[in-house]
Amino acid sequence: MFEHSYMEMNLQINHESKIPLHLQVEELIRKLVTSPEFKNGTLLPKEVELANRLGVSRNTIRQATNRLEHEGLLIRKKGVGTKAAQKKSLTTGLDHWYSFTQEMRERGIMVINLELKIEWVVANSNLSTFFNIDKGRKVLKLSKLKGTAGEPIVYFESYFHPRIGLDNNDDFQIPLYTMLEKKYGIIVKRSSENIKAMLAGKIAKKLKVSESDPILFRERFVYDAGDRPTEYNVGYYRSDKFTYSIDIKKT
Repeated sequence: MFEHSYMEMNLQINHESKIPLHLQVEELIRKLVTSPEFKNGTLLPKEVELANRLGVSRNTIRQATNRLEHEGLLIRKKGVGTKAAQKKSLTTGLDHWYSFTQEMRERGIMVINLELKIEWVVANSNLSTFFNIDKGRKVLKLSKLKGTAGEPIVYFESYFHPRIGLDNNDDFQIPLYTMLEKKYGIIVKRSSENIKAMLAGKIAKKLKVSESDPILFRERFVYDAGDRPTEYNVGYYRSDKFTYSIDIKKT
């Protein structure tokens, strides 16, 4: 029954399209894992089966699934197979999302940059997978410690896709997405997020808390209007200064 239902799905890609094959495959797998027969833990079709069905190489399938695994949407177990991950992350439309500074301003809290650092770093395996770039390529890293006067609230680290063209001379004092839109014409449309509690550890000194104090960790994958990876961002929030609120409405 599984095979019959799976074969009836509209799984096909456009080989004449300008959209890269791995991005088309990625979008198909996103839809696949939300279907009733897969979202409850049933193993996805094997790489070779998908490759034959779609008329692409196994490397193309692997490139797509690597990114989805990195986002936390897939779980891959050697010798067993690949399945949809249980829903742990939040996906939010950025048309309803603000920068931290803008969000705090709307709450009547004025935050400032207590520290700001810009540097070029070598892409590790996580960044190379998400951005689909060679491991070892240089990417721009932005680090920000934000809070009120002398009182840190959150520490951010952002990494940007090299195609954007950001450099050290850009004004990172203004809201990031405002600068990206006005100077580079990049409009961010979607983010996939993972949120969890953790101990402060090595971030404790920056946030002025104890290493054993709990903090909130948020990992964000940001995409532009063409659904291309744009920014990888992590944030470490003081749990005594910040609450991550989520408003869910039933439609």
